Amino acid sequence: MSAETYDSTQSVSGSQSDSDQYAVGYQKPPKHSQFKPGQSGNPQGRPKGLKNLATDLSEELNEKILVTESGQSIEVTKQRALIKTMMAKSLKGDARTMSALMNLIVGIEQSAQNKLLDVDVLGEDDQHILTAFTQKILNNSGHNRDRSSDRDSS
Repeated sequence: MSAETYDSTQSVSGSQSDSDQYAVGYQKPPKHSQFKPGQSGNPQGRPKGLKNLATDLSEELNEKILVTESGQSIEVTKQRALIKTMMAKSLKGDARTMSALMNLIVGIEQSAQNKLLDVDVLGEDDQHILTAFTQKILNNSGHNRDRSSDRDSS
C-alpha cells in the first residue's frame, strides 16, 4: 500500500488551475459552503413581534381590571391594583408587604435623585470657553451699537 497525501489546494476533480486554487483550512471553508454575497448567516432572523421581559411586564401592568373598592366596582390598571393591595396589607400590619413597599418607595426616590444628579454640569474648561464666547458676543454687540450711533449722528 502506498501512502497518498492530500493536497488541500487541489480541487475535487483533481485538476489544478490558478483560478480554482484555494487553500481550505483554518478559517477558510470550502468555497461551496461559504455564504454567497448578500446571503445572511441567519436567513430566518429574529421572529417579528418577539418582546422582552420589560415590554411584557409593562403591557401586563397597564391592562385594566375591575376592582371593588368601598362597595363600588372601579376599573384600574393592574399596577394600580397591586399598589392598592400592597398599601392595604401594609396598613393592616403585614410586615413583609410593608418592607416590600418601603423598598419600592426608597428605590423610586433614589431613582428620582439620580436623575437630578445626572444633569451635565459644565467642566471648568467648558465654563471658560462659554465665558469667553459670551464676552466676545457682548463686546461685538457694543461695537455695533457704537457704529449705529455714529451713523445716526451724521
